[in-house]
Parts: sequence; C-alpha cells; structure tokens
Amino acid sequence: MIYNFDEIMDRSNNFSAKYDEAKNKFGRDDIIPLWIADMDLKTAQPIIDAIIGRANQGMFGYVSRPERYFELVREWQLKRNNWDVDTTYMAHATGVMPMMCHFMREFLNEGDKVIVQPPVYSEFFTAVKDWGGELVYNPLKLVDGDYQMDFEDLEKKLKDGAKFLIVCNPHNPVGRVWSREELTKLGNLCLENNVMVISDEIHSDLILFNNKHIPMASINENFKKNTITCMSATKTFNLAGLQVSTTVFPNLEMKKIYEDVQGKLDSKRNNAFSVVANMAAYAHGEEWLEQLLTYLEGNVEYINNFCKEHIPQIKPNTPDCTYLMWLDCKDLGLEGDKLVDFFTNEARLGLNDGRSFGIGGEGYMRLNVACSRKLLEKAMNQLKEAVDKKNL
Repeated sequence: MIYNFDEIMDRSNNFSAKYDEAKNKFGRDDIIPLWIADMDLKTAQPIIDAIIGRANQGMFGYVSRPERYFELVREWQLKRNNWDVDTTYMAHATGVMPMMCHFMREFLNEGDKVIVQPPVYSEFFTAVKDWGGELVYNPLKLVDGDYQMDFEDLEKKLKDGAKFLIVCNPHNPVGRVWSREELTKLGNLCLENNVMVISDEIHSDLILFNNKHIPMASINENFKKNTITCMSATKTFNLAGLQVSTTVFPNLEMKKIYEDVQGKLDSKRNNAFSVVANMAAYAHGEEWLEQLLTYLEGNVEYINNFCKEHIPQIKPNTPDCTYLMWLDCKDLGLEGDKLVDFFTNEARLGLNDGRSFGIGGEGYMRLNVACSRKLLEKAMNQLKEAVDKKNL
C-alpha cells in the first residue's frame, strides 16, 4: 500500500494536545504548533482497521493480554535490531514516563543520585526530582557540530556515587544514535561503579539515513542484567493517545516489584484499543514505517536546505534519528525569552524552547518535522519573513 504523507490533516476535532493546548503554552492560538512529539500524519492502515474492528464489536470490558502480544514485540526487536529478548522479562506500561515514575517511586530512596545527560528530554528531570532523587548532570559535549558523551566527566560522577543512569538511546533532542562503542564504554563504566542503566529507547524505530540502533541490553549478558529498557510503538506509529509501552527488566524480582505497584494502582491492564493497535503495529506496520522514514528524511533535508539558502543564521542539525530537529539559533542574536518570543509572536510558530532540555539548551529550539511538507513550507516561510522583517 502506498501512503500519502502529503495529506493535510485537520486536527481541530481531534482533541490534540499539540493544538488544543497551544494557547495555554504559547499565549496565542494562531501559531503553527511544531512542538510536542507526535505526528500530524495518519498511522498505518492495518492499525486503523484493527481499532475499527475492535470498536465494531461494541463491548469494551476489562481487557486480557494474549501471549502473542509480547511475542510480537520480541519478533519486531529481533528483525529490526537483532535483539532476541526474552518475553518473560517484559511488562506493560501506560507509557515510558509513567513507567519511569512508578520505578522511581519504588526503587529510589530520598537523596539517591541519578545521572542524566543534558540537553535531554525534560521529563527525566521531573521523574527524578518528584520522587526525591538528586539529579547529577553529565552534559553532552559538542565537538565540531557533533554531540558526544563526556566519558571523563561521567567517570568522575559515577565514582561520586549514583544509583541509576538514564541514557536516551537514541537521543532526544540532539538526534544522536549512539554507536556500539559508545554504549559499551558507558555500560562498562556503569558496571564498574555498580550503577544501573535505564535506557529510554522510545525513538529507536525512527532511525534515519542508514544509521543503526543498538539496544543497550543487547550488547552482552552483563549489560542485559544491568539495564532496564523502555520502548514503545507509540512514537513509531503515532499512537501516544492509546497510552501503551513495554518495559524489559533485567531480572524477575524487579519486574515483580513493578507489577505489584501496577496492581495496587489498578493500572496493569491495556485498554481495549491499545492491545489490538500494538499487535497490528508490530505485525503489519513495517511497510508504513519504511515509507514514513523516507518522508521524514525528505523533511529534514528540506529544512536544512531552506535554512542554508534563506536563513543561514539558523543552523539545523541532521538527526540520525527521530522526527525532531535541533536548531542552533545563536546567530540570531536573541537570548533567553527573546528567542522564544521571536518564534512565537513574530514567526507565529510553536517550538520547544531549548532551555527546557537543561544544560546546553540555551540558544536552541526543537522543531517537529512529522507533518506534511506543505505545512513545513508554510512554517519556514513564516520564519524567513520574521527574520527578514527584524533584520536579524
């Protein structure tokens, strides 16, 4: 089946957070929202068909999870990432961040240190602080335009004591796919210092430009026993509203503690639609995904070419992964709130403020390119007109 990603999607009656919450976030509702990380693109037809089929049954009682459910996750990981993960260690979660918050609640003691690598997804900070942990920052290094892990700094931080390290693999927002060598060095340092790794791999299917995702736990047996892997079809197939993800635990004891928490909170079941959607995605969604990745690569190239030709003051990255671009806006000469105000009130675009991602985010904006090319063209022309008008 050939998919048309050029179709302009009307989300006015979609109950979309990206659109409906834009006024609260940006102070106006006449912007093009390119912030929150979901897509203005229809998902794969087999997923739509599965949901419609389930809806047509007309009964939405408590949901069981068939054995085939986690087996499809295993088959997907084996085919896409050469990772033969044991389904025994898998657990359901309503999302990567709900899982992480449950996890922090149960396994983090007051004052325990958790290492993060900013600029990085801001909800990591919240999950740690809300449950009494102490954030320790191991900022990424920018070397000749390429983000790298600072292993010298990391080793010092690990030796100072930490309970967990959260690695964003692949990385949001800088778009790095970490190499096997980088992950191996990271994993060995964590083992040497008795620090467990939490690997957020929610973007791991959105790999661009012939890069290759390496699941942290797949590298060797020792890493498998020291890594909690968080993954989901929601980012891949635009299913975030169905609230479903999968966690792979390093041991059954930890899995049991987590599932006991789910039982106490009565959140252990899928909803009626997430079961069939998740299964259809992993069983029949690959054709759609391959076409999507090609389209996203075209959107990334469009943004890069447009900025190079028309707005050289803005320097986008070319992400190895994700549909999120990290824009270096420092040459606009606008700092702090002035940069955000320019994008919002002059260009009328809703992007994520780079500062929200922590250290290293000042002067950057995050742009979501998972939408039709025509919408991006409109957004970039608005940005060019604003830059020209301000003579920046």
